[in-house]
Amino acid sequence: MSAIFPSLDWLNALDAKLNSDERYADIAKKWEGDMTIVIEPEGNLTEKKVYYLDLWHGKCRGVAELKDASEKKSAFVLTSTYENIKRIMTGNLDPMQAMLTRKLSVQGNLAVMMRSVPTVLDFVRCAREITSEIL
Repeated sequence: MSAIFPSLDWLNALDAKLNSDERYADIAKKWEGDMTIVIEPEGNLTEKKVYYLDLWHGKCRGVAELKDASEKKSAFVLTSTYENIKRIMTGNLDPMQAMLTRKLSVQGNLAVMMRSVPTVLDFVRCAREITSEIL
């Protein structure tokens, strides 16, 4: 399944991918923590997008498109501009480098995120694989 990023169809395709990908399930088997992704408008994106993912032990227990990040109390809130997210999605910006250079802001336990680099990178791999087109 593939979809245009960012969209609700893309979010649902990511949910399906995370729940069917054996590699992700194995790499993320110790991950515990939900996540909200906030994409600030820029370039082709004219309105803020907020996506929620309930990630737990290599599975995604649910997703939602939110009006605001405050609707869910997530373990992690990732915030970036559309252009930086687009660069991550196209492989032109490493997600870990984006975090370290603050092109991707992380609220939550950064130590947990840094100990989970393989999980983070495989999550991004899954997101890239279901993306057929970028807005």
